Amino acid sequence: MQYMLLLNETAEEYGRSNDPEQAPLYWGAWNAYIGALREAGVIINGDGLLGPHTATTVRIRDGQRLVQDGPFADTKEQLGGYFVIEVADLDAALEWAARAPCAANGSVEVRPVMPPPPGMAG
Repeated sequence: MQYMLLLNETAEEYGRSNDPEQAPLYWGAWNAYIGALREAGVIINGDGLLGPHTATTVRIRDGQRLVQDGPFADTKEQLGGYFVIEVADLDAALEWAARAPCAANGSVEVRPVMPPPPGMAG
């Protein structure tokens, strides 16, 4: 079964990625995690995202398109990236989520990937 791991970090944690003194440790942890996913053969896809300041949110209200710079959610965590993994069950997905570096200071949301509707596969 495929699961998406949505990787959320605090702004402070994300800020470590560009700090010359802290970046090697930050990226080292992520590279080790990604390497473990690859070695286990569970990774299907994944990408890091640029910071929330690059986001644009779109909504339709009363037939009008509303565009807002930045993410909409008022939260202390920000979506930093995602992985789609293929594992046997939710328990295995939760084990991988717990190993993500951001789980210690942020969170990892684990969601099953919806299979294509009948007749739409492939």
